[in-house]
Amino acid sequence: MNSSPRGLNRWAIGFFGFVLIAIGAGLLALVVIPAVASAWRNWSGGAWNSLQQVIEQTRLPGGGESWIWLALAAVLLVIIVLVLALAAQQGKGRATLLSTEVDAGGEPGDISIGGAVAEQAVRAALAGRPDLPGVSVATYEYRGKPALRIRLQPRQGVAPHLLAGEVADLVMALERVVGHQIPVLIHVGVGARSRLSRAERVR
Repeated sequence: MNSSPRGLNRWAIGFFGFVLIAIGAGLLALVVIPAVASAWRNWSGGAWNSLQQVIEQTRLPGGGESWIWLALAAVLLVIIVLVLALAAQQGKGRATLLSTEVDAGGEPGDISIGGAVAEQAVRAALAGRPDLPGVSVATYEYRGKPALRIRLQPRQGVAPHLLAGEVADLVMALERVVGHQIPVLIHVGVGARSRLSRAERVR
């Protein structure tokens, strides 16, 4: 429900993962296969000499450093800016208000209900249930309107459709209080907390 660039994230993870796998495979080949190690030594020696010649030919006037290093620094700076921009886009879309209504009675001002009210109300209604060790509620902006994302981690053996129906009833009761419908995403999953925790038993 948030505005994180999921497609770009997947592409970046896939690209860097492929690069790391290729580097790891190359290093393993250098250690395990003698022919690859010999070919690498021959190639790297010639490549280093060629690089030294290029650096000598591209030195700045006055005996300064090669402009290649300046270009490399500029490229690294651009990469850092892009990474920071990508990081700044993660998790956006959170909303602070669940509802805002203008007073139609002629009095100045409006009525606003914070998203924390709905979040705390849903968590309080689901608190203490032995079949539900994990509950997370957050308010996001979805298509220009505030919406709720409810994540549930039930214990093994709990019927997901029954649990989702009970949460939907809670949301309907909340909508009657707020006065309008609220878009809701109910996510039922199983995490480590659901698998490792045990239900309380009456002795």
